[in-house]
Amino acid sequence: MLDKKFQEKSIYFSSLGCSKNLVDSQVMLGHLKLDGFKITTEPEDAEVIIVNTCSFVEAAKVESIETVLDLASYKEDGKCKALVMSGCMSQRYSAELEAEMPEVDMFIGTGEYNKIVPLLRAMEEGKLEKKSFVEIPRYIHTEFDPRLNTSPGYMAWLKISEGCNRNCTFCIIPTLRGKLRSRTVDSLVAEATALAASGVKELNLISQDFSDYGVDLAGGGKIDNKNPMIYELLSRLEMVEGIEWVRVFYFYPDDLTEDVMDLMAKSKKITKYLDMPVQHFADGVLRRMNRRVTNDVIHQKIATLRAKIPGIVLRTSIIVGFPGETEEDFEKLLEGIKLARFNHLGVFKYSDEEGTPALRLKDKVSQEVIDERFEKLYEAQREIARELNQAYLGKVIDVLVEGAHEETDLLLQGRHAGQAPDIDGKVIINDGMAKAGDIVKVEITEVLDYDLVGRIIGQ
Repeated sequence: MLDKKFQEKSIYFSSLGCSKNLVDSQVMLGHLKLDGFKITTEPEDAEVIIVNTCSFVEAAKVESIETVLDLASYKEDGKCKALVMSGCMSQRYSAELEAEMPEVDMFIGTGEYNKIVPLLRAMEEGKLEKKSFVEIPRYIHTEFDPRLNTSPGYMAWLKISEGCNRNCTFCIIPTLRGKLRSRTVDSLVAEATALAASGVKELNLISQDFSDYGVDLAGGGKIDNKNPMIYELLSRLEMVEGIEWVRVFYFYPDDLTEDVMDLMAKSKKITKYLDMPVQHFADGVLRRMNRRVTNDVIHQKIATLRAKIPGIVLRTSIIVGFPGETEEDFEKLLEGIKLARFNHLGVFKYSDEEGTPALRLKDKVSQEVIDERFEKLYEAQREIARELNQAYLGKVIDVLVEGAHEETDLLLQGRHAGQAPDIDGKVIINDGMAKAGDIVKVEITEVLDYDLVGRIIGQ
């Protein structure tokens, strides 16, 4: 039997997929570091290799499998004594993976990642009676769990809840992540305070569904068309000393209330930025998606947002080619995009996902048609983004500096409040000096399709 004792307690970690998965990875790393594990950036030096996987769409599944198989080579060519596969892929396919991937020593689901240390200890001692540890997800971390923030020190993702009750027909997330579990406002404020003390200036609030936050807690949910718990959360987070920007993701339009809009309008810290998934504009498609919203409501909410918060930056995501999407439906979608004029738009091509109700829907749209419709949406949005970016030309805006430009040390790059990390454009700084984490005044001198160019004129 191979020696499974970890002499150096060295670990290599690969986190795939979304920011919510990244937070899970950071909590795992926190528990491991507390137990004495040392993180290495080279897989050949690691006794334990963990891949936190994604399986939201086909491409993510392929990437997860390929990453695990690539890293499995270090069981022969490196020091690896334990190869662990965690996250959504393990949650979804543990039985199949266990049969087909003998290279993997342990599979951990989305609700068991906090058990990583005792499971590795049991493996060392030869006490593991099975390979897969996958249950119905019920766990969510709190401020008392150790967490190693691997993001740049000036920013952090703050996961406010886990799971989802929305049950959209195209989405496998409720199966992978379980039912909604919200953290308390006190818990989130405590973690935000600790992050601020470590140097974090930007908090990005993430969940599967921000608009459902708190409905599983006493006092949660809409009351008289207000959302008191969301209002309290945002109000208290903006009072955390040291935090400069609070950014909201995944706030669905049907539950966006005017009290929250008013708070965003008057706040100096909640960014004038909102990620508001709409998925489509044709009412028939929205019904087949099991969305609780209509074309008219979406446009009404957008109009109210822009009236209350002039200059607000809106991001959304849509799905093109959903089963039954007619040419008329697509034209409604294209019209909706042109009318709404989102600053940032993520377009996803529909694909069948096993385990989702949409898999059983008839009238599938051919891949060729999906590709054609995608290109039309892409071109329409590129023109909209270019036109909206023109409004920044000549203006002076606050920019959070991220460091040297990814392509050259001769330039700096950063983001203004209307640009979220990883998914939106950048501000390229070609004149002036600052260090990562500084918030500086930048005069915009040039506008590109998605990026801005400018010079630093002050702090």
